[in-house]
Amino acid sequence: MASSHTIERTHPAPQTEHDKLGPLGTQGGALAGDALRAAMIAEFLAAAEAARDAAASVDAGAATAVHEYRKALRRARAVLTLVADALPKSERRAVKRSLQEARRAVSAVRDHAVAPETLAKLELTDEERLAATDVLANAAEAMPPVDEIKTLLVDGATRAAQQAEALEAALPRALELDTIIEGVRSVYAEARDAREGSKKNTHKFHAWRRRTKELTYQLEILARWAGKRVGELHDEIEKAADELSPAVDLIMLREFVATYAQGVGTGNLGKLAETLDGKLKDAMKVARKQSRHAFGRKPGVLAKKLDRAVKRDLTREDAAAAAETEAVQTPAAE
Repeated sequence: MASSHTIERTHPAPQTEHDKLGPLGTQGGALAGDALRAAMIAEFLAAAEAARDAAASVDAGAATAVHEYRKALRRARAVLTLVADALPKSERRAVKRSLQEARRAVSAVRDHAVAPETLAKLELTDEERLAATDVLANAAEAMPPVDEIKTLLVDGATRAAQQAEALEAALPRALELDTIIEGVRSVYAEARDAREGSKKNTHKFHAWRRRTKELTYQLEILARWAGKRVGELHDEIEKAADELSPAVDLIMLREFVATYAQGVGTGNLGKLAETLDGKLKDAMKVARKQSRHAFGRKPGVLAKKLDRAVKRDLTREDAAAAAETEAVQTPAAE
């Protein structure tokens, strides 16, 4: 389900005690060392807390809770890959695996929420709509009860919070901006590689979308700390992620129909499957075309562009802050 928004280019309020040195990007050299380490830990903790909040909101709506929970864990993974180069391989893999397992535990619930919405938007014949209705009826019987969903979310959110502790213990005492830039470069490279193989491969296409969403979260974090130039790069990648969403929803829907096709008339079901295949083919083609510019750079070129953008943003904002301070401290002429 695509969504688009423009992030605010403002520094957030000071973090918890994990970030006693203040927000990343404040006063020159804060994009390195202890402050950068504290900021990354605070970002991971915030994602884990968002997962906990989502778990607590199940009674108000399971579908929304699962969506927010999965989004929070994707953000936690984005932070993990930002600092991946600074972590021992064993710790990096352990945290990544735990986050993956927590997200996948509720994938089926996510599908139950997205499938009806996606089907409702499609133009279908009466026969195809009848098959779709039968599939949804089968799926409704397999939908986990709310209590079970709540347990899955609470367990996953608890696991995410534990990974925050593991991350804090494993990170070195100081981080450098180069580590963060490499984290973005590596995810962009994975997204770009997946795009190359995604022309007819739905698995690659879905992987491309996952990495692109992760990249969006990474750039959102940096843009919030840096400023306008990084924000523009974020908006470009976010737009590409949104353009991939319709095809990804159709990939999920096709698998969903195959899973819950028991007892559905083969004639109507075949027509529905054929229509979904055609719409998916078109959606994948459109997404690849629209995202060409966003993924046209080589990973190294993107990394250099991002590095320059961060430093120019911070230089501009630090200069503005210094000028404002000087103006306040300089007595007005009598």
